[in-house]
Amino acid sequence: MFESADITMLRLLEAFLKSAPQLVLQLSIMIHGNTVLPLQGLSASASLVSLAWMIASYQKVLRDSRDDKLPMSYKAVIAQMLWHFFTIGARTVAFALFASVFQLYFGIFIVSHWCIMTFWIIQGETDFCMSKWEEIIYNMVVGIIYIFCWFNVKEGPSRFRMTLYYSVTLAENVALTAAWYTYRGPQTADSSALVVVCLVACSFALGTFFMLVYYCWLHPDGPVLGSQWAGCVDESVVGAGGVVGVIDACITPSQGSQTDMVITSPPRTLPRTKDTGEPVPGERDKERDRDSCLPVFQVRPSPSSSPALLHRTSSSSRAQEGPVIRIDLPRKRYPAWDAHFIDRRLRKTILLLETTSAVSPRIQYRSSMMGSKEVFEYETTV
Repeated sequence: MFESADITMLRLLEAFLKSAPQLVLQLSIMIHGNTVLPLQGLSASASLVSLAWMIASYQKVLRDSRDDKLPMSYKAVIAQMLWHFFTIGARTVAFALFASVFQLYFGIFIVSHWCIMTFWIIQGETDFCMSKWEEIIYNMVVGIIYIFCWFNVKEGPSRFRMTLYYSVTLAENVALTAAWYTYRGPQTADSSALVVVCLVACSFALGTFFMLVYYCWLHPDGPVLGSQWAGCVDESVVGAGGVVGVIDACITPSQGSQTDMVITSPPRTLPRTKDTGEPVPGERDKERDRDSCLPVFQVRPSPSSSPALLHRTSSSSRAQEGPVIRIDLPRKRYPAWDAHFIDRRLRKTILLLETTSAVSPRIQYRSSMMGSKEVFEYETTV
């Protein structure tokens, strides 16, 4: 399942890097020549269907690969596919119309839109890759996807960001189509031009309709959205070397609007909190309940520490050692999707310990050979 999710992600990137530009080129040639050959129409239709299907299939496979997310029904997959089919169709037709008349300005528009979308994604502080430059390259690739359709890459409510994106997309489609209608060549009759304009408008309207259908009736989290619930679930962790572990953890779904699955992970470095004060009442009880299960990592003070150390009253020598978090898995050797859950709980544990200890906790991973490997700075395992 993990491999299937990774492969689907690669196919999604391949589709928007290859099929989407080819679709715009094919439509532009057909509009410029004012003729549509059967093979051209079939090829363009296949490209459009592949783009819509890759987004819908990726969302389904990603949800199926995560135990903390409800699976997506086939009705929801069909609704999401129709949503992206019509919105991408309207977008590509508007691109082809404008490119058939203004080739140079179309290139300037695409580059400008891509730069704006890329900076917007970078501003959202995604964390998908291991290094800063790899993250920037990933954001640049996602910026190409944003030229054609919406793709959520950040955890949390996405209603405002999605509304802003589709508002900008609608304005751009109207401007591109209006510019083509005004400066089109004499070989295109007024009646045919009006049909094309209505096609773009109706396609975008149908895409918006199916998007509302998906979020209002077919979203997997719809029945439980906004409700307070929490429970312990078992999540299998399969390491690259065949190491199998079990995480028992209490997972509380995020509150807010319904959002699609995203590719995200905790920050690569976790800065030390300053003057956090006392923990929120009830937080220690939650952590104690979570520790009553069998987590992958265990939190315990070092052998030279004492209970007084946790209350910041220990001696200076002992305070320098601080608590130790031992993770019974090799570092960066287990699936990235399971690492999402491990990192989330590891970050919560570090924040809790930093409020009770004068020294940041030490992190020890199991070595692939023997013994343990210690890291002095928290880094994401993805």
